[in-house]
Amino acid sequence: MSVSAMAFYLFAITGVGGSLMVVLSRNPVHSVLWLILSFFSAAGLFVLMGAEFVAMLLAIVYVGAVAVLFLFVVMMLDVDFAELRGGIQRFMPLGLLIGLILLIELGLVYGHWNMADNADALLQSPTPELSEAHNTLALGQLIYTDYIYLFQASGLILLVAMIGAIVLTLRHRVDVKRQNVVQQMHRDPAKAMELKDVKSGQGL
Repeated sequence: MSVSAMAFYLFAITGVGGSLMVVLSRNPVHSVLWLILSFFSAAGLFVLMGAEFVAMLLAIVYVGAVAVLFLFVVMMLDVDFAELRGGIQRFMPLGLLIGLILLIELGLVYGHWNMADNADALLQSPTPELSEAHNTLALGQLIYTDYIYLFQASGLILLVAMIGAIVLTLRHRVDVKRQNVVQQMHRDPAKAMELKDVKSGQGL
């Protein structure tokens, strides 16, 4: 067995095992740590495929920013694990039913899968040879030239998802002071300041 094959099996097994532990771990902090391991394994697989730029993006952006952000958010949240487990047990039958439906759908798709006659030609790399253009240039041409509209659509979908998450998690509490910009802009300067006539020798 060659070194590349051994590295592939190592990264593949580590990635699959880390992905399973992300779902099966009871502690959210442990889940985030397993997620970081899965990202590193996926980055190793990209390096084996010759996509070094994508591997570095995965390691820098996802591991260095997204996963660490998840970790800090989970650690700063006051999570009641007993209540969390109770909610999971309460919705377990519904979750199992949805999972079973998804498995049946995947089985039906896999059972009726037919390969096209020109599948080999379609599966060839759309990027040019390395002698013509390096990976970063080829990736930029694909994303920002050939598939620019799909790339913008994916960014719009992520923007809508972010706004939806903010709206769903936004809570207005009466015990928290918030800034009201409109009220500050329409305030009366005459009422905003009060002059006190302090006589000599007296304090406020």
